[in-house]
Amino acid sequence: MPVGSDTLKRLVAAWPRRATIRTDMAAYLEPAAYDPDLPDYPEQLIPFTAHPRYAEAPEERRRLLGTLAWQAFNARVIAAEELVANPTFEMLAHGVFPGTERYTVREAIQQSHIDEVWHTYMHMTAMNRTQAARGLTDEPDYSYPVTNRRLFRLAGQAAEKWERDMLFLLWTVVGEVSFNAFLELFAREKEVQPAHALVARLHARDEAAHGPVLASVIKEVFVHLNKEQRALFTRTLPTAIEAFGAEDYELWPDLFAAAGIEHAEEIIADTRSAPGTGLLLTDFATVHRLVRDLGIEDEVDYDFTHVSPRAATAQDGAP
Repeated sequence: MPVGSDTLKRLVAAWPRRATIRTDMAAYLEPAAYDPDLPDYPEQLIPFTAHPRYAEAPEERRRLLGTLAWQAFNARVIAAEELVANPTFEMLAHGVFPGTERYTVREAIQQSHIDEVWHTYMHMTAMNRTQAARGLTDEPDYSYPVTNRRLFRLAGQAAEKWERDMLFLLWTVVGEVSFNAFLELFAREKEVQPAHALVARLHARDEAAHGPVLASVIKEVFVHLNKEQRALFTRTLPTAIEAFGAEDYELWPDLFAAAGIEHAEEIIADTRSAPGTGLLLTDFATVHRLVRDLGIEDEVDYDFTHVSPRAATAQDGAP
């Protein structure tokens, strides 16, 4: 029996009953009323809250920074879906990678692709609703987040098309098996706008299925990769993990400026230099499980047993 065949069959069969676009479209399109007194972004996800200069800033400006951070969160999700996951799903569906010929594999890929387009719509409308509710008229450009910057820089340096294709596949696999944990940072929050938590919660439910789908698909693909392709996959996996989980310190200055918070350079530099501030997401247990299943744990230079987030200084300058 092909690798992951039973898992894919179960996920494909469950899609009509599970997919948010099939079951919860009405709930999303008719969200709870906006409460202007609730923040738009969880305070504990803002890495600067312990800095005295940040604490001195007027509350309304810190609230605005949180609103902009929520907008950036949505834009980061959209960029991951539209510019990374969707092109990869198209390559998988059209046989660019070996091991995807079986109908069940292609069916699971297409179902996931449909979900991803719906997720883009969800987060796009979430941004639009926030703009209307908060009266935002002049926002920063969030459209080029850290995860994409690092991928596009590596892809731009690749000499061969197969290398670029493999990089997109790798970023998509890491993203899809980890996205649930990324969204759960937000999904269970009680002290933010209920509609915001709903977006993350509904998306997270779909991603709880996408992770096993992509894990099964990559197992099908990996056994067909040649030596060079496998070497690129294992060598670059740690970079993809850190790119997906990275705190976006190149974007925060723009958010501070738009929010009118002073001493931004000092606040950001001090925070960025502190230990354990390089990653927004540190839970990569699902990636670790996949690495073990692929039998490449000894080849991947990443410490899954003790995550020690590193500042993104060395890798995160915009190209």
